[in-house]
Amino acid sequence: MEDRKIRVAITHGDTNGIGYEVIFKTFAEPTMLELCTPIIYGSPKVAAYHRNALGIQANFTIINKVEDAVDGKVNLLTAFDEDVKVDMGMPTKEAGMAALKALDRAMEGFAGGGYDVLVTAPINKNDIQGEGFHFCGHTEYIEEKVGEGQKALMILAGRQLRVALVTTHLPIKDIAQAITKEAIVEKCTIFNKALKRDFNVSAPRIAVLSLNPHAGDGGVIGTEEETVIKPAIEELSDAGIDVFGPFAADGFFGHGTYTAFDGVLAMYHDQGLAPFKTIVGDEGVNITAGLPIVRTSPDHGTAYEIAGKGVADEASFRQAVYDAIDIFRNRINYDEPLQDPLKKLYHERRDDSEKVRFAVPKQKPKAPAAE
Repeated sequence: MEDRKIRVAITHGDTNGIGYEVIFKTFAEPTMLELCTPIIYGSPKVAAYHRNALGIQANFTIINKVEDAVDGKVNLLTAFDEDVKVDMGMPTKEAGMAALKALDRAMEGFAGGGYDVLVTAPINKNDIQGEGFHFCGHTEYIEEKVGEGQKALMILAGRQLRVALVTTHLPIKDIAQAITKEAIVEKCTIFNKALKRDFNVSAPRIAVLSLNPHAGDGGVIGTEEETVIKPAIEELSDAGIDVFGPFAADGFFGHGTYTAFDGVLAMYHDQGLAPFKTIVGDEGVNITAGLPIVRTSPDHGTAYEIAGKGVADEASFRQAVYDAIDIFRNRINYDEPLQDPLKKLYHERRDDSEKVRFAVPKQKPKAPAAE
């Protein structure tokens, strides 16, 4: 792919959190502007308030249209004109609505082809709820807005570990019912393609975790492993996906078994994210796979307790920018050979003195029928 400046759209998130701080700190490094062109969807007044409160140098160019973004500058696109009261460290509906307005404007920008990738600063899932947002988080909202019917998959990625989730933001009491063979097959299929297309893994090995303690102990502690998870693994294997399990989560992470796999499919949020955050630390990134848009976010929340104090660590946000750019490039490299259909292969044979040409279509061998 020809080198060029990649346009990175950034939503400012909850305006009472650490969004602007980690954004400004990330792009304080001059090399970041050599790598990409940032376009912050937010509010110039709120941005200036945070800059002054933090006492940091953070210059930005105000634009009104994504097309006006300037390379070599931190561009701040005015996502809305209304004034927003900033209460550092406080959850408020006003801050939630400011986050939503930036998100909505960013979705419009993507639909118009105004940028290449999206990085979202953290939101408060409660305060953002209202007219226009009835979702559990960014992932579900973005799937609805720009998914074009495709299904999203939440992946947490770090250097040592990649974890995807079958269920995301569900109460514990609802998880077992949501774990179906169809859901596991769907999510693992998306995961397998994402590992190839987004992460450049040629032949992914995926581990599937169990739902119950000790993988159900043969049905003593639960039957989902035998009735749901194993049949899903068999179906995925028959489809040519290298998938293994189910593994009991405690021993799988405790004994370091995860190091033998390119990805881990967890059944629910905390089963995957608790060990992920322990192992990966501050540089984990939340990635939305399976959709036309490339979207990443830092693996932390609004961090109200430190908002405005200037002590927020921008490592995860910076890594989210890096990962978004890498995924964008990987998708181009993966898709490029598939743009044009392969030419038919022609073989020759001689029938007496006559040369006969015939086409041999390239077919994938059929899987053996199940017994």
